[in-house]
Amino acid sequence: MPNRTVDALFQLVKSLEKSEKRNFKLFVSRNTSAENLKVIELFDALDKMNEYDETTLLKKTSGIKKQQLSNLKAHLYRLLLSSLRLIKDDQNVDIQLHEQMGYARILYNKGLYLQSLKILDKLKELARQHNQASFLMQAIFFEKKIEALHITRSSEHRALSLVSESESVVRKLSDINAGSNLSLLLYDWYIRHGHARNKKDEAELDTFFEKHLPDGAVHSKGFYEQLYVYQSYCWYAFIRQDFLMYYRYTSKWVESFRKHPEMVKVETLQYIKGLHNLLNAHFDLKNQEGFGKTLKLFEELEQSEVVQHNDNNRIQAFVYLQLGRINQHFMQGTFTEGLALVPYLEEKLEEYHLQLDRHRVLVFYYKIACLYFGSGDNEKAIDYLQKIINWKVDLRTDLQCYARLLHLIAHYELGNTEILEYLVKSVYRFMAKMGSLSVVEEEMFRFLRKSFGMPAGTEKAAFRKLLERIKPYENDPRETRTFSYLDVISWLESKVDSIPVQEVIRRKAEVARRKKV
Repeated sequence: MPNRTVDALFQLVKSLEKSEKRNFKLFVSRNTSAENLKVIELFDALDKMNEYDETTLLKKTSGIKKQQLSNLKAHLYRLLLSSLRLIKDDQNVDIQLHEQMGYARILYNKGLYLQSLKILDKLKELARQHNQASFLMQAIFFEKKIEALHITRSSEHRALSLVSESESVVRKLSDINAGSNLSLLLYDWYIRHGHARNKKDEAELDTFFEKHLPDGAVHSKGFYEQLYVYQSYCWYAFIRQDFLMYYRYTSKWVESFRKHPEMVKVETLQYIKGLHNLLNAHFDLKNQEGFGKTLKLFEELEQSEVVQHNDNNRIQAFVYLQLGRINQHFMQGTFTEGLALVPYLEEKLEEYHLQLDRHRVLVFYYKIACLYFGSGDNEKAIDYLQKIINWKVDLRTDLQCYARLLHLIAHYELGNTEILEYLVKSVYRFMAKMGSLSVVEEEMFRFLRKSFGMPAGTEKAAFRKLLERIKPYENDPRETRTFSYLDVISWLESKVDSIPVQEVIRRKAEVARRKKV
């Protein structure tokens, strides 16, 4: 999938459902001016296009001149947003609160101050119920304005009450802001750099985290204050690959929604992301039972109305739920069975290509490549890995590194000796440049270089020696990044025992399951 510039109006039109398109045309038809007729013509042409191309668009809209196009597109964009705004969404608390604020201002402008204050009281109560501190602050500021400009006699000691309420909300917003800032900065760190690669990275991360961690964060009260603190610790632990700490804070993240079930509708995506991270924590700790329970909980959420009736929720649930299902196949060693997911994934990646960011697509390509590699289809694995390697992006240098390493191993499995020597040098140079070479990876490159002159019949013994050198690092915190991207141990064991890699993983999963029974 190449990088492509997407026209904002085209993207909005293609995101519409049938009911929304019908509602838009009814909305515009109320005013059948010449300009609106051109808007409908433009809308229909964009709706029928698969890719945005201005030259083709002008050919299909004979009634629109090139010099008119820019203004008509801007007008159509505004009309689309207006028509979508009229479709009432009772589940969206933000929209309800905005609506109440609008009513309060209308009444105020009419000089009906007491009625406006009553609406603001209702708004504040709804905001408190759903932890919406920013809306609460807006309502309080509006109340202060009314009380300062007009004699309302709404209640005794009104001024002191508003000042106290205002100061309390400001402190709350300050705590929420500090926590959300740290969470966002840590997530950005991970997107740009991936996991901490060495002690230098860890030291820089520790300093950064301690510097930005809000005072008293651990003892924070309130839904959002706690949520962002949990997220911050979650990203911190994940980047450091402290999987026990990662599990502890992802569990707290999800648990915060169980304590505040009303927030699932308000912050559905935060809940989805929390379940995704909890699945990852179970995966990293090889906890099949916990993974299965969380996946079932996720599947139930995915079928709920709050997800299915919201495009954004539905798309993000698709992303994280499918990644979870793929990871379950990785845990159980059922790579071949997991390939049944690929046609559906390809279909949805194409359907959602306007909404999905490049990072998500790259992750799916790597996961699909791993499914094919684990099932023994190295040629198909190479096809997907090349999509990552050839896609020039400034994201996830770690993913770029391991895509190249797996690409190299897949060619080794296919016996493509004519390009292996070049690939070994190229991949080694790339990973060294990115500062991504670990002890385990150095050992692998050393083995691959020697493999070119390896006498026939000595391969198994050489794999056994490599396995003996690498095995001690399996639980080394500094090497977990390598094993989380590529199960080198299982691959080497498959070479030593002359069985498919998925069979090795399947046996390990069965042994682990029996130990817990």
